[in-house]
Amino acid sequence: MLKTTYSAFLICFSLLSSISYGQVTAIQNIQGRKIQSLNGKWNYIIDPYENGYYDYRHDPFDQSKTGTGGYFDDRVQKDKSELIEYDFDHSPQMNVPGDWNSQSEKLELYEGNVWLRKKFDAKPEKGKRYFVYFGAVNYEAHVYLNGKKLGVHKGGFTPFQFEVTNNLKAGENSIVLKVDNIRKQDEIPTVNTDWWNYGGITRDVFLAEFPEHFISDYKLQLVKGNNNLLNFSVKLADATAGQEITLSIPELKLEKKYKTDGEGKVADEFIWNNLSLWSPETPKLYAVNIKTDKENINDKIGFRTIRVEGDSILLNGKSVFLRGISLHDENPLLAGRLRGEGDMRMMLQWAKDMNCNYVRLAHYPHNEEMIRLADEMGLLVWAEVPVYWTISWTNPATYANAKQQLTDLIVRDKNRASVIVWSIGNETPLSDARLSFMSNLAETARSLDDTRLVAAALEVHREGNNIILNDPLGEKIDLVSFNEYAGWYWGGNPSEITKYNFDIKYKKPVVITEFGGDALGGFHADENTRWSEEYQEALYKNQITMLTKIGALRGMTPWILTDFRSPRRQHPIYQNFWNRKGLISETGKKKKAFYVLKDFYDQMQLKYK
Repeated sequence: MLKTTYSAFLICFSLLSSISYGQVTAIQNIQGRKIQSLNGKWNYIIDPYENGYYDYRHDPFDQSKTGTGGYFDDRVQKDKSELIEYDFDHSPQMNVPGDWNSQSEKLELYEGNVWLRKKFDAKPEKGKRYFVYFGAVNYEAHVYLNGKKLGVHKGGFTPFQFEVTNNLKAGENSIVLKVDNIRKQDEIPTVNTDWWNYGGITRDVFLAEFPEHFISDYKLQLVKGNNNLLNFSVKLADATAGQEITLSIPELKLEKKYKTDGEGKVADEFIWNNLSLWSPETPKLYAVNIKTDKENINDKIGFRTIRVEGDSILLNGKSVFLRGISLHDENPLLAGRLRGEGDMRMMLQWAKDMNCNYVRLAHYPHNEEMIRLADEMGLLVWAEVPVYWTISWTNPATYANAKQQLTDLIVRDKNRASVIVWSIGNETPLSDARLSFMSNLAETARSLDDTRLVAAALEVHREGNNIILNDPLGEKIDLVSFNEYAGWYWGGNPSEITKYNFDIKYKKPVVITEFGGDALGGFHADENTRWSEEYQEALYKNQITMLTKIGALRGMTPWILTDFRSPRRQHPIYQNFWNRKGLISETGKKKKAFYVLKDFYDQMQLKYK
């Protein structure tokens, strides 16, 4: 009965999902298109009462008869008798991309509504189409151009765009956003998380120009389990038949021509021998060109296969051990989200310094640039959506939101060789409703991309000295992937945890998605003193002893590469709003446990040569 009712809810709310979001899926490879950056200084107004959105009866201005009256009008006083109770021109500015919490002391702990405005010049041409594209806005964004509402988007970590062809003016334009990062029970993620809720326009903003019939999406990847059979597909933004598409990879002397079908699509599979396969050891990327008579799109794409066989993970047909670490999209050295390529390269290089070949980008989609850098630097990726802890499992709108975020992630990153796992969530509690919710997400991931693994970070429970993994979701996913915090949240001191054994129901590769404990960088004591580097060091040594008893162990991503900010962590001496489980401190200093993990990974590299 529950499953039938839930399915009916999903059908109903799938009809509503287009109202809540921008274009259903983001345009592929936006930086490979003709774009104008709208990054830079944006004026902002803090609006905790949403005065700029609602009138005094609490009715939205943009739904009134005139559709005017809100801050999105971006009015300036033209007559000295006019009453205007806002002024973008004289308001403070913040950097975009950038979160507001790290740019103003007044906003450090702020969760609420902020208006942001940017003025820019444009020269629209006839016969062209224009879109405004956002890499990410946390969390709910109402977008207006020249006083007209373009739409609403929910989801703080995935890209979206709105067409502005009919709204764009020659000369000066005004784009205004109302951004709301208030945590809510029915959203994704929900009210309870363990990371800082950075609000704002946190990733790039572009004005993109396209021809009338343009390529909105494409995919070029190896077919699962086949090292020379390529799958190529293209989708135009409209159903234009007969559009010529040329695919070329000059280094391979590959050139193929196609014409779109009646749905504006191309689909082909073809064998191409002598491909140099992408791997962490040799992260080979090919320059790929896709063009029409009006477009010329360049990309860098690597080719590899990933699959499971028994208790092994096979990369390009060869068994691999995932030497990993978890990461947040946050710079520990400078408050706020990772600001650009330099920040991202620093984080990934720290992982490589530990001899990692794999990173878990938790607990939400990270910046597209991060994935492209992983392609370049040779790091396998676990990519995740923020279905985290206690979601509103029976709310169909919540599911529609989660499904859309997963879809946007997969559409954006499906051409990135580094991504080997789509993760549908983290530490979600057992229930029938949760199983239906998560199982449907797993099916969605497979329907969108059958070439990668599908997983989730599960939880364990204990009976005596047995750590038991029997979550029924394990039937639906490809890895036995779970979090356990023996030696920190349970199990006694680090020296006591080696007594535990694992009872795992599923005969699949085991990947430990989290373990660890806090250490304040520079605090030294004996190995039984909480918060000391020695405690964390001993915990890692004994975790490795405990975990290597698992015969099917094929990887791990301990929690976490660097210390990160969290309002949940309030001990005034050891935490002070920081989660201290990082192997690198907020000053960039490597803690003692960093070297324990590196030593283990050096051993695993030799074992899995």
